[in-house]
Amino acid sequence: MRNPLTVGDIQEMTYTVPSNKTVPHLYPESEDYRIMPEVFATGFMVGLLEWSAILALRPVLDEGEGSLGTMVNITHSAPTPPGARLTVTARCTRVERNYLEWEVEARDDEGEVAAKGTHGRHVIDTARFLKRVSDKAERLVPVNTP
Repeated sequence: MRNPLTVGDIQEMTYTVPSNKTVPHLYPESEDYRIMPEVFATGFMVGLLEWSAILALRPVLDEGEGSLGTMVNITHSAPTPPGARLTVTARCTRVERNYLEWEVEARDDEGEVAAKGTHGRHVIDTARFLKRVSDKAERLVPVNTP
């Protein structure tokens, strides 16, 4: 990492919730999900909060580096219907070598907190990580041979 983030650095983004990010679309193969209300799904909310931290890290990563979410502690406390806009804020609270942590929050246009919590990411060597994934996949998935 070049010029690493420091505690207190803030990243902000806005996001308009599309209908395909509502609960029935989270696992469309699940009847239980398909019958739930069309509000922003918690699973997608977690991804949105992670995205804010990804954006914060992007400018400080070196060539060949990426990041992986490794810790999430989120409370999703208010519904967000399709078409509503969320403002997401990530404030860096911890930097330890290749691990960074943020306080994250999503507020709707009425100022209501839709979700908040903490999120941690590790900076990785992308090629090394992809090699590890490939090696694991080869061990777990039977290879069809002629």
